Amino acid sequence: MKSYVKFQLSFMMFLEFFIWGGWFVTMGTYLGNTLNASGGDLALAYGTQSWGAIIAPFIIGLIADRFFNAERILGVLHLIGAFLMYQLSVATDFSVFFPYVLGYMIAYMPTLALVNSVAFNQMTDPTKQFSLIRVWGTIGWIVAGLGISYVFAWDSEAGIADGMLRNTFLMTAVASAVLGIFSFSLPKTPPKGKGDKVTVSDILGLDALKLLKNRNFLMFFVSSILICIPLAFYYQHANQFLTEINVENATGKMTIGQVSEVLFMLLLPWFFTKFGFKKTLMVGMIAWALRYSLFAFGNADEGAFMLIVGIALHGICYDFFFVSGQIYTDSKAGEKVKSAAQGLITLATYGLGMLIGFWIAGQIVDKNLISEGVHSWKDIWIFPAIFAVVVLALFAFLFKNEKVEYKDS
Repeated sequence: MKSYVKFQLSFMMFLEFFIWGGWFVTMGTYLGNTLNASGGDLALAYGTQSWGAIIAPFIIGLIADRFFNAERILGVLHLIGAFLMYQLSVATDFSVFFPYVLGYMIAYMPTLALVNSVAFNQMTDPTKQFSLIRVWGTIGWIVAGLGISYVFAWDSEAGIADGMLRNTFLMTAVASAVLGIFSFSLPKTPPKGKGDKVTVSDILGLDALKLLKNRNFLMFFVSSILICIPLAFYYQHANQFLTEINVENATGKMTIGQVSEVLFMLLLPWFFTKFGFKKTLMVGMIAWALRYSLFAFGNADEGAFMLIVGIALHGICYDFFFVSGQIYTDSKAGEKVKSAAQGLITLATYGLGMLIGFWIAGQIVDKNLISEGVHSWKDIWIFPAIFAVVVLALFAFLFKNEKVEYKDS
């Protein structure tokens, strides 16, 4: 791969995740403090990610894979996203905000697959080259968080009071416009399925449903959906929680989770090979329970280290469960339904599981509202901690240990 192409793909990944990290993390804090939104409103707003994930396969399967170059669709979707992000920055109440964020996520979620398509199309050995390109996405997310906290202080107590978090949407709008224009200069990625017949079953990965006849895979599938409920609490309310209890530079500190994700990704092959699939997933579930227990009993003063450790556990929480799950799914699927199986798991987790999780999290947060802008966070975080333990117990009891080959290329 030529150096210029590497730069193009790396910059593409950097902006793709800079955009997501630049508004998604702080949206709950913004809505709760600036637009006086309820927990139920936050659930609706964050739930748009799930609707985007459900609709994305249709945009990819019916349009991107059949008619237009991936880089052109990527450009158009990000230019649409730039417009919608600007509208979010000027929305004055939640009823105006919600339709725009729904439209944005329907436009954004397909781009996650499109950037991968553009990148893979230029690689001679994706197993060795992709991680070096994809890591720039994580760096982009980290830079966005550090900028919000340490450069602009938009998430400081004064910044939140002045409504400065509105600027995160403007920043994202600019980045979306830049990526939208830049996308048209990316290497050409023509549609691979031009002229092919496509069905709804293909798009949704329904051909992989036969895997559910296997008891172990069924238990893994159900556990994957259930563990997304605790995950939704983190995405939807962690930043709101940290800023409400006056943790300084909360958004910047949350980037520790992305650094942890990179580090534990490197450890995963060794852990997976040494301890096997079942124990790896169980460690991931234990990390969820531990994280939320630390959040429940930590505070911004002498207990601040508990919050930092809870954030740093993100690498174990995410990598040890979801990445291991992708490996397990790949090993069980067989050549004919590999893509369908991964699509089915994505639809079940980021679609169904997260949608349920966001709704439950919103209900729990609203029930623990003490006064305007003040919540009983200990009671809130105890729920996902206990829930993760229940999922862990079910998985440990019902999933029979089996050897899963990990192919580290």
